[in-house]
Amino acid sequence: MRLVLQVWRQAGRDAPGRFERYEVPDASPDMSFLELLDGINETLAARREEPIAFDHDCREGICGSCGVVINGRPHGPQRATTACQLHLRHFTDGQEIWVEPWRARAFPVLKDLVVDRGALDRVIQASGFISTRTGSAPEANATLVPKRDADRAMDAAACIGCGACVAACPNASAMLFVAAKVSHLGALPQGQPERYARVVKMIDEMDGSGFGACSNHGECMAACPKEISIDCIAQLNGDLLKAALAPPREGKAWTGSA
Repeated sequence: MRLVLQVWRQAGRDAPGRFERYEVPDASPDMSFLELLDGINETLAARREEPIAFDHDCREGICGSCGVVINGRPHGPQRATTACQLHLRHFTDGQEIWVEPWRARAFPVLKDLVVDRGALDRVIQASGFISTRTGSAPEANATLVPKRDADRAMDAAACIGCGACVAACPNASAMLFVAAKVSHLGALPQGQPERYARVVKMIDEMDGSGFGACSNHGECMAACPKEISIDCIAQLNGDLLKAALAPPREGKAWTGSA
């Protein structure tokens, strides 16, 4: 199949950017989108031209580093799919494809399709963890967790931190990402002692990193490759309200209901 790519090229953070056109006359429908970029880079390298810079690692939809905007949609047109798992059979012969990096003030472009997503790491460092000493792996039944809570925690823990929610949001909000981390830990007994201090610290860091405010568009959930529900945002807002009414004290176990 023949494809035409318009790819964003930018030499550095402060350099001007532009779209450059690349024609691929013989792409296989079974290729992944990153394999398509690999093929273009091989051609560019043979011409001694600068290859397209893009992030990738596992190429199995696990790490989340492959995030790019494809035809205006984070990770492309296929729902619940990362860019590395998107195959060319989802495009039509002769189609023109526009490829660009995440667009958010908190995600400055480093080069071409590569952005600095360190802001998400800083949100996790702020309080996206528990300080309980767990030691070696405990007996599975030592701490009983209701199945409903375990399911909620597992659903939220599926977040891979790719930033698609930020790229899809008109305000470049990271609310779904933060809510997934808060909901994951807040649903488990081990996360209760710091539950309210956690949400306050993570929201403060999110706001300070330049992410926008959530306005309930719901685009974040539609773009999320792991289909994290905006129900997590409702839980985050509830915890944030409780923290505002009764300022949290770290180290004091939480005894209320979820």
